[in-house]
Amino acid sequence: MSFPRYPEYKDSGVEWLGEVPGHWEVKRVGALFREVNETGNESLPILCVSIHDGVSDRELDENEMDRKVTRSDDRSKYKKVRPGDLVYNMMRAWQGGFGAVSVEGMVSPAYVVARPIGNVPTPVVEQLLRTPNAVEEMRRYSRGVTDFRLRLYWDEFKNLSIVLPPEREQTAIAAFLDRETAKIDALVAEQRRLIELLKEKRQAVISHAVTKGLNPDAPMKDSGIEWLGEVPTHWEVKPLRRFSCLVQSGPFGSQLHADEYVRGGVPVINPTNMVEGSVVPNDEITVTDAVANRLSHQRLRAGDVIFSRRGELGRCALITETEEGWLCGTGSMILRLHQSEYHAGYLSHFLSLGVMRQYFQSYSIGSVMDSLSSATLLCTPMVVPPIDEQGEISAFIGRESAKFDTLTAEAQRAIDLLQERRTALISAAVTGQIDVRHLSV
Repeated sequence: MSFPRYPEYKDSGVEWLGEVPGHWEVKRVGALFREVNETGNESLPILCVSIHDGVSDRELDENEMDRKVTRSDDRSKYKKVRPGDLVYNMMRAWQGGFGAVSVEGMVSPAYVVARPIGNVPTPVVEQLLRTPNAVEEMRRYSRGVTDFRLRLYWDEFKNLSIVLPPEREQTAIAAFLDRETAKIDALVAEQRRLIELLKEKRQAVISHAVTKGLNPDAPMKDSGIEWLGEVPTHWEVKPLRRFSCLVQSGPFGSQLHADEYVRGGVPVINPTNMVEGSVVPNDEITVTDAVANRLSHQRLRAGDVIFSRRGELGRCALITETEEGWLCGTGSMILRLHQSEYHAGYLSHFLSLGVMRQYFQSYSIGSVMDSLSSATLLCTPMVVPPIDEQGEISAFIGRESAKFDTLTAEAQRAIDLLQERRTALISAAVTGQIDVRHLSV
């Protein structure tokens, strides 16, 4: 759907804004807001500022907060905010770390609080500042040697120029965006539900294949394990320790130090790098060849199964030739088979089952974080089909997973396109590139 443009435009005189509707006003932020430093009080909620969602409308608990956010116990240091204020994180403003305040509360003393001078539509200003060109402009106004050290001080931010429509148009634009973005958000939600359903279906296919086999007519027997149920009669059930295998934990802190990490070196694989049975490395979590050689006993081999030993237990991944030579991280364990009685691909699929995660958690140790010992892992009851059948099951899962991956990728592409459309629509409306005044509801 195409939208009309305004009949008349003018040069805004501001590079990032370009041409704007002739009757809109270009103003400095400092003419619309003033910086305030008002001390909060114990009764007010502490609000968070997210680069994606702006300012929260309530105090979030620790599970809801960004893991990089720390909260001081001394609430007297926080700044009070009121509805209509504009708040931004000096270090993350250029990434979207700002927003309009909707409830009375407090924010971090490290944030800048800007209070409207008169009747200023702060939510409209927030939407304008979230447009790609505005975010880049805030980055340009920020000061620092590198991106990670950039700070947007008030003295610079107040000189940023923005454009505002007349008050009646602000209402029309807000109503239009509420209506159109709600439609897009509903479509995005549908695609996300589809991705979740595909994930559930994929897990169900894997679970059935590795515990019941591929032959629906195979005679069954009681496995003797309550959470496993029946298995094909010709399959065996025995603990992992009955196999010739190596279980080795990753290096402890005394073996690998923070200053030894580099960018673009040999990847170190921790539980967060295990995604859907595959390894997804982080280019920031790597070490030099010299460090990797010192820890050569932690190097991974093709056919290994790398396993989470703390945190989210049950995460695991099969190591392929691509990952050979990478290092097992501190939170991980290597499971290496030394004989051909077990197919590594089948093993990794079995160990990643949801019921296996529950099993490991029930036997975990640790008062703060779930932790799995090698002894517990070796006692894990395993289902053992004939080796040829294990290979067939692993190949079947590979084919089926590829189908689910394709459908998931299509759904994610749809989400990406919808979100791009949403961003472009908001940007066009709040910068006056489209005229929505006369569009019916």
